[in-house]
Amino acid sequence: MKPIRTFLLGLVAASAIAGAAAADLHQHGATSHADETTFSAVMDAAMARMHDAMMAVKPTGNPDRDFAAMMIPHHQGAIDMAEIELRFGTDERLRRLAQGIIVEQRQEIAVMRKILSEPTSASTAKP
Repeated sequence: MKPIRTFLLGLVAASAIAGAAAADLHQHGATSHADETTFSAVMDAAMARMHDAMMAVKPTGNPDRDFAAMMIPHHQGAIDMAEIELRFGTDERLRRLAQGIIVEQRQEIAVMRKILSEPTSASTAKP
């Protein structure tokens, strides 16, 4: 259990650093909205990627594994959308919320990937 905890703590630290860097860029005007693709187009693309990835998951008949496999792209979509908020948004409350979403969803993805990497036991497998 220690390796996963260490991994998750590292992930949290990396996310915090990335969030701080994004906030710093935003605060200092390093990005220009005029030079970027529109919010709607970027958000539409993120949602389309999420939907496509979720639909690409092939059901196994095991509800636990299928749930995790479909939730990973769903959570990645939330991360992508939160990053778009950091890119375009100006409301500091929503930007803080987006930073939290990025950290939490990455942690949950790591947990689901760990579970999916484990062999399926006979007691949880469906015929």
